[in-house]
Amino acid sequence: ELYFKNLSKQKQKKVMEKNGSHHKLRVCVATCNRADYSKLAPIMFGIKAEPQFFELDVVVLGSHLIDDYGNTYRMIEQDDFDIHTRLHTIVRGEDEAAMVESVGLALVKLPDVLNRLRPDIMIVHGDRFDALALATSAALMNIRILHIEGGEVSGTIDDSIRHAITKLAHYHVCCTRSAEQHLIAMCEDHDRILLAGCPSYDKLLSAKNKDYMSIICMWLGEDVKPRDYIVALQHPVTTDIKHSIKMFELTLDALISFNKRTLVLFPNVDAGSKEMVRVMRKKGIEHHPNFRAVKHVPFEQFIQLVAHAGCMIGNSSCGVREVGAFGTPVINLGTRQTGRETGENVLHVRDADTQDKILHALQLQFGKQYPCSKIYGDGNAVPRILKFLKSINLEEPLQKKFCFPPVKDNISQDIDHILETQSALAVDLGGTNLRVAIVSMKGEIVKKYTQLNPKTYEDRLELILKMCVEAASEAVNMNCRILGVGISTGGRVNPREGVVLHSTKLIQEWSSVDLRTPISDALHLPVWVDNDGNCAALAERKFGHGKGVENFVTLITGTGIGGGIIHQHELIHGSSFCAAELGHIVVSLDGPECLCGSQGCIEAYASGIALQREAKKLHDADLLLVEGMSMKEEEPVGAAHLIQAARLGNARAAGILRTAGTALGLGVVNILHTLNPSLVVLSGVLATHYAGAVRDVIQRQALSSAKAVDVVVSNLADPALLGAASLVLDYTTRR
Repeated sequence: ELYFKNLSKQKQKKVMEKNGSHHKLRVCVATCNRADYSKLAPIMFGIKAEPQFFELDVVVLGSHLIDDYGNTYRMIEQDDFDIHTRLHTIVRGEDEAAMVESVGLALVKLPDVLNRLRPDIMIVHGDRFDALALATSAALMNIRILHIEGGEVSGTIDDSIRHAITKLAHYHVCCTRSAEQHLIAMCEDHDRILLAGCPSYDKLLSAKNKDYMSIICMWLGEDVKPRDYIVALQHPVTTDIKHSIKMFELTLDALISFNKRTLVLFPNVDAGSKEMVRVMRKKGIEHHPNFRAVKHVPFEQFIQLVAHAGCMIGNSSCGVREVGAFGTPVINLGTRQTGRETGENVLHVRDADTQDKILHALQLQFGKQYPCSKIYGDGNAVPRILKFLKSINLEEPLQKKFCFPPVKDNISQDIDHILETQSALAVDLGGTNLRVAIVSMKGEIVKKYTQLNPKTYEDRLELILKMCVEAASEAVNMNCRILGVGISTGGRVNPREGVVLHSTKLIQEWSSVDLRTPISDALHLPVWVDNDGNCAALAERKFGHGKGVENFVTLITGTGIGGGIIHQHELIHGSSFCAAELGHIVVSLDGPECLCGSQGCIEAYASGIALQREAKKLHDADLLLVEGMSMKEEEPVGAAHLIQAARLGNARAAGILRTAGTALGLGVVNILHTLNPSLVVLSGVLATHYAGAVRDVIQRQALSSAKAVDVVVSNLADPALLGAASLVLDYTTRR
């Protein structure tokens, strides 16, 4: 709350001048249960902290006001919010008919409240039946609706309710790119969609380092240690109540057998919850020495409990959404969250029909620690939502507009898009330099940092972390929203684990190195790692000549020779992650020795190292320099001198380059006959010198059916960094 007060003081004058209006937006926030309040409370604090812009009215209804569910309206009062209206809307019975009657009772009571409040806008969260009553009432009374967390996908009747509220709502705040795309596909107006992230993440991402031992002791006992207990939270599935009750019974049996201290929270108010409570009491859970059964835990304390748990089990959306922020292992049971985007920490047991399956899942997950996930937010949702609210023009027509069909399938226009650029941190580990860059979604390198690559593992990792932290901090000042970190490195890489298996001789002490874990832990961002040749291919696929091409190959011509293969729009890694080692295609049985130990590889003829070797031979024999060339006394001989000599008429130098180009061309012919791509992209500093020779060899040596291939030179300025960035941008966009 203090943060929002300070923020508002800094921006108040500027925003007032821009708006030219002193009208306060009257906002009604309606909360129905403990779960939606955890998402709405950060927004309410933000609104309350800016009284010069907003008037806040709080309406409480639903299970907040029921003793069996913890009378959770009290935590709203403890947060110092004035509750304008309390509406008792739950019809007891906890079956399907009771849910319908509860919606009807809310529809009867809400019009009088809304007539008295007359808000400019009502904020409604999620997919509960109470929220459907709120949205229906507001829509029919011509009150604008802002819907939080629309566009998401899950199981049960919640999906239908969520999408119904979306059609009633005038404005949408979504948490993920995928949810945004769903809203666009549902024909919602692009200009009224804000991709903000989940508001609860604003509190989650700063919570883990707070004192937690006293909270664990209070709820689970003084003898319990962090990572040595379980949090269980399971709700009924309204579309299959009988099965969900049976699954809950199996879950409790598995937890009893697993024999770890467990905090069990009572289920929500949906149909079937009463039967689930009966199952708990039948098994004596409330009196079992290993269990603590509670109706409600305050959100701030609940955060600490799941952050330091050995595992969370159940079917609550909290498990697949919020818990990922801490990397706590989660077991998601049944179909209630089917379709939700999840991090690595979630193990799904879709058909949890036996105790053994659930017990096996507990044995697999308990005590693990996964990388922190930011799929659902980066901790800055509330400032974006407040800006979005301030941008609402009450003079605009109230009637909704739909977009038939959706015309933009990649990005929607929102109030924050003008100020923030969705970006990736790209890291390129070369033989000489270590580079980090901030790269935008459009492939623009916003800022680049370069340092010499240290020789030892410890120094190299320390420098990577330092440069990434510096770049991430500066990205905030440059209004770049970092989605993740992509790393391009030489050698063989296991991209699934983020591990460098073994490297080239150019990078020392770089074998069996886990890059993902330390960088993800330090930055709290997802991390992807891949070979530099594969990254070059990904860069071409997203930003270069390979965009939209189904099958193509990229060859990097630099210090070494590398490459990447795109087949049916996907990158090929191979069974042991050494696909596309194109530099080690053998084109001569008795050729020069390669760094790999073999003879006659393309790299032994056409790489920068090979050309440097031949240039030194000519120079030592005093056959390199020709008229128009000069070299300083201590200047090292390199491939550039060989190329310059060939241009100035040195026949021997020209012959060496011709042989190198032929070797590369023969390698490309082998690739054409093996993979039959429609495009070959030559990348790297030597690409322009080899393009003509490669095309000539193809025309002489390739089968007629393969000669039609296009051979082009890459137009990308920095394929390694762009490829590393595309690891992040492609994956996060797809999710």
